[in-house]
Amino acid sequence: MLQLRNIDKFFADRRIFSAINWHIRPTDKIGLCGENGAGKTTLLKLLAGQVESDGGELQVAKGTTFGYLPQDGLVHQGRTLFAEVQTALGELQQIEKELRRLEQDISGDPDAAVLEQYAELQQQFEQQGGYQMESEIGRVLQGLGFRETDFTKSCETFSGGWQMRIALAKLLLKRPNLLLLDEPTNHLDLPARDWLEEYLLAYPHAIVLVSHDRFFLDKVVSRIVEVWNGELTEYPGNYSRYLVARDERISALKAAKQQQDEEITRTEAFINRFRYQANKASLVQSRIKQLEKIERIHLPPERKRIAFTFPAPPKGGRIALSLKQASQAYGELKVLDRIDMLVEQGERLALVGPNGAGKSTLMRLLAGVESPHSGMREEGHNMHLAYFAQDQAAELDPARDVYAELSADAPYDMVPKLRNILGAFLFSGDDIEKPVRVLSGGERNRLALAKLLLRPANLLLLDEPTNHLDLQSKQVLLDSLKKYPGTIVFVSHDRYFVDELATRVLEVGGGRVESYLGNYEDFLRAKQQLGDTSHSQMRVEQQSEKTADGESGLDKEARKQAHATRKEQQRQEQKRQKELSKAEDEIEQLETELAEKEQLMAEPETYQDQDLWRQISAEYAELKGRLEELYLLWEELQA
Repeated sequence: MLQLRNIDKFFADRRIFSAINWHIRPTDKIGLCGENGAGKTTLLKLLAGQVESDGGELQVAKGTTFGYLPQDGLVHQGRTLFAEVQTALGELQQIEKELRRLEQDISGDPDAAVLEQYAELQQQFEQQGGYQMESEIGRVLQGLGFRETDFTKSCETFSGGWQMRIALAKLLLKRPNLLLLDEPTNHLDLPARDWLEEYLLAYPHAIVLVSHDRFFLDKVVSRIVEVWNGELTEYPGNYSRYLVARDERISALKAAKQQQDEEITRTEAFINRFRYQANKASLVQSRIKQLEKIERIHLPPERKRIAFTFPAPPKGGRIALSLKQASQAYGELKVLDRIDMLVEQGERLALVGPNGAGKSTLMRLLAGVESPHSGMREEGHNMHLAYFAQDQAAELDPARDVYAELSADAPYDMVPKLRNILGAFLFSGDDIEKPVRVLSGGERNRLALAKLLLRPANLLLLDEPTNHLDLQSKQVLLDSLKKYPGTIVFVSHDRYFVDELATRVLEVGGGRVESYLGNYEDFLRAKQQLGDTSHSQMRVEQQSEKTADGESGLDKEARKQAHATRKEQQRQEQKRQKELSKAEDEIEQLETELAEKEQLMAEPETYQDQDLWRQISAEYAELKGRLEELYLLWEELQA
């Protein structure tokens, strides 16, 4: 349905894409992966027609419709929520309006043509889901976390994150042939993410998305396209499979390059050894041509990696922190109501709940940033706390540069280590002199996280520490926290992050806090056993029926297709290698025969016998022609 051919894209003197080729099929579900700044958003904008390429051709099948969700910048106003989202179904609304007009005509003395037109429109309206239009709008809005009481609210009353949900709801209802989503989970809580996963799995058309949520990618996509160093590399399967396949590919590339380098060295040694020997001239020329035709393997540059460990925490007591009958209210709004909470040493507690449930309020109470309206907060023995607020990056001083911002809060004994800490968070060279005001969201978050390393703490309170971090940075943070021996209380809307880190889940909502042992998967299982699906993908009616083993048919089909694709690729590669080996053997044999003919032709008795000379010359020319054909075949197989 869409194809990129030799697309180039520049920003100033920086090449973002270099002659990339790519094909999107009608039902593909593709995840774009790569570091921040690699060009993922630029690629989505190219596909959506919002930016033009600087070379190459974009071919689009007739009838293709596009829907693009940017990361931010969308504002809706002038209508209620329901009316705004309903505009996505403009064609159905027009049909409905025409049906109402025709009904008035029919109520008089209608002729046959009007009745026929009405019947056709009514059938079209029904086929396109017109009679389920309002219920479908409600289902999508509820799935994305809106309450029924929100439907009549003016769009102006919703914040930036909810504005993006409105835009996403409109796109899902439009159902374009190609859905382009740039970080669709950025402003979604865990229940809304669960619902969106199921919706996209059942989506009947092509999807290309960027997401820094590993679990989301694993669940939704069946193909990964890596954007790296100006090139696109495709991998069948989901994100977890991609990680394995990428490592295998890099290892194979390294082995192939080593083998190629050894072959080139041998060929060059042969050329240098026999370059000035007349009887070897043909062989030398053959090797030179062979060398020129080799397509050199270039290894992709090694990626920069964040690598850090939290300072060893001071020893504390068994109880790190507790709240006793603690309540918190803002005016008439009561967020927390007489909650009891005990945080024990070494625990990793995840706070979960929909947006607005009170998770950040609870974190501020635990951090001592706010005092409870009633009740008590008690610290354990020798408790040293480090708090990362949801808007921690906003606390950075924009007037300072990176190094000055870090050193401003650094203890004297940490000053010699500041450059090492910044280097661990990918701030090196001139980067440490960048003003904070020009940093991207991900860079600000990395700097704010770096400040946590300045003072040893035995209790970390982390409110959305993964915001704006790419997948690689999230993984490094996760690995570091798993090795951290202290206590962690955290909020994250990244399902994979919560599943990997949490040892206990605290559900926040309705003014209460309920405790569940295990990670988020265990929490969902416990909730469903209690008959409560408010946190699962089933809180709005299921998009598709489940098979007996609990896996959707679409998911199974995607896995089958990915497996078949991998098997076919393996067969093709084995066939290519076999043909390549056969061609190389034949080339070697022909080169030997040619050398023998050349030696025979150089002997006096051969060129003195005219018949013998013509015979050998003809055989030599035939061998030469066959060798040239084999060189071409070998070159094609190498490519």
